[in-house]
Amino acid sequence: MQQNNHNYLYTFNHDPTERELCQLEARFVFNKVLQGKWLFTDVEVDPSCSAFIKNRLRIISCSDSYDTLIQEIKKENIEVEAFKVEYVVFDGDETPYTERLQKLRDIGYSIEGMHEYYNPDITYGMCYCEGTWYFGELLKNNFDWHKHKQKPYSFSNSISVNIGKALVNIAVNNTKESTLLDACCGVGTIMLEACFAGNHIEGCDINEKTAKNAKENLAHFNYNATIYHSDVKDLKHRYDSAIIDLPYNLFTSATDSDIEHIITATATLTDRLVIVSISDITDLINNIGFRIADYCSVSKRGKTNFARKIWVCEKRK
Repeated sequence: MQQNNHNYLYTFNHDPTERELCQLEARFVFNKVLQGKWLFTDVEVDPSCSAFIKNRLRIISCSDSYDTLIQEIKKENIEVEAFKVEYVVFDGDETPYTERLQKLRDIGYSIEGMHEYYNPDITYGMCYCEGTWYFGELLKNNFDWHKHKQKPYSFSNSISVNIGKALVNIAVNNTKESTLLDACCGVGTIMLEACFAGNHIEGCDINEKTAKNAKENLAHFNYNATIYHSDVKDLKHRYDSAIIDLPYNLFTSATDSDIEHIITATATLTDRLVIVSISDITDLINNIGFRIADYCSVSKRGKTNFARKIWVCEKRK
């Protein structure tokens, strides 16, 4: 069975407006198509690096039979000084609440150690998914990145933290060693998420005040990354990927010529672009010798007539 061949089971959650973005992120992080709200894989990532991953279960035991699962757990001879066990509820799991509590007790009695609810050394999880019982080490999204919503400087038209985190994950393609450029970094929304995830990123903005605000935002959270007050055409380094959150004509004086300049100049610094725009830039991407590898659309909650498009572009060989 598929579930016996993988080490991890991830669960996801997203707002309906961000469903496509969640799926796009999953395609690049896990190299798999996310059909529902869970995914079996051998890829190991920290749930807190994504806005959409809720939990990661490192599978220790699984069985179609609950009684067999308990026997398999006992065979593991697990000894932990302080542990906690949680029941993760999946769609389709109709196990009554009282029965779930009993199952948690069954597992607790199968582990050598003391149950510690508030400060466990390890949190274990169990769940029933697609006809199979699973038990393993549970790592939850700690949502520490929510603190970035309280950054000192922000724009009303800035992308959300959720989008910023997804853009970083799509750009690095699950490679921590990737070097990133945020070509229009603004006040640093994307850079904050890259720094939080431990990625190497540099930023650039042509507006001196905005670049200064980005530096102060990063310093506020004790992050260290280089930000250039510069036109992107004047940068000399090359990067594995670049993210471009294009200025929106609705809020800025950026012209079509400005947009073309930003994309064309950034394309000389990398072979991979992740671009956010509110208009169709297909022709422009083709004209600079890149191809569109993937894309999605993200609408703004409560504003069905406003949508950002995210384009993943690669240089043609």
